[in-house]
Amino acid sequence: MAHDDIRIGTLCPPSKGVSYLKALVGLGFESLQFNFWEKIDVDLKVWKKQAAEAMGDSAVCSSLGMFGNPLMKPDQVKAWEKCIDSARDFGCDLVCGFAGAIDGKPVTDSLKQYKKVWGPLAKRAEDKGVRIAFENCDMGGWHHSASWNIAHAPSMWEAMFNEVDSQAIGLEWEPCHQMVSLIDPLPQLRKWVHRIYHVHGKDATIDWASLRENGLRGGKPYVWHRTPGFGDTNWTDVISILRMAKWKGCIDIEGWHDPVYREELEMTGQVFAMEYLKKCRGGMFVPNPK
Repeated sequence: MAHDDIRIGTLCPPSKGVSYLKALVGLGFESLQFNFWEKIDVDLKVWKKQAAEAMGDSAVCSSLGMFGNPLMKPDQVKAWEKCIDSARDFGCDLVCGFAGAIDGKPVTDSLKQYKKVWGPLAKRAEDKGVRIAFENCDMGGWHHSASWNIAHAPSMWEAMFNEVDSQAIGLEWEPCHQMVSLIDPLPQLRKWVHRIYHVHGKDATIDWASLRENGLRGGKPYVWHRTPGFGDTNWTDVISILRMAKWKGCIDIEGWHDPVYREELEMTGQVFAMEYLKKCRGGMFVPNPK
């Protein structure tokens, strides 16, 4: 395996413009997920040209991100189609986002609509040589009452993969969302690594003392989303598990959630996380002596 088979990057909404992208590349981020919220708000052909010039040989597009609820909003299915059709133009083979949900209903009530929407999208992706990766974010939903995304628990992953039997569909995984559900992320990563196509760099800190005193429903905070390097996860273990599975891809930091490194400290935290993750990857590449 090559040292840069796992790249360390961040998220870059195209709406922030070329100057923002150039700044991220200048800071040392090696990959960018170009992510959209509910709609594509730029001309993809124009952005592709601008992004290629801004990244040069210093960074790559890891994926396109289309985040919304395509099970309830048909216009977002069209946006997914456009992203799938455009991914290869950006030099990537991956489109990431939420699976969608019938909001307010048990997650299993979404499976019929899931198959109706994602069966054709999976076939479209297969035909284009593109993969689809669902983020494991619960968006505030539970098993008995979904919100935006049913792809947040292993039981649903199994159900979804059974409904649409296609290797074009996998996961965009991060430890944070699992830790919010009090799941130990590392055993889960080992089990599901071959179905994980992209990793979001986001961690969490769990306040076990508060949980023991107040419980899960006691109204007291018990977990915080964190930027890697500030949370509970040992990312050296994460990357080691990925490498042992011969995994190749990108870990793109999902910022804008940390309760401390935010606002004026946002990019301070993200650059710290980038440097931390590069160290967890093994630090600077050193060729073997001959």
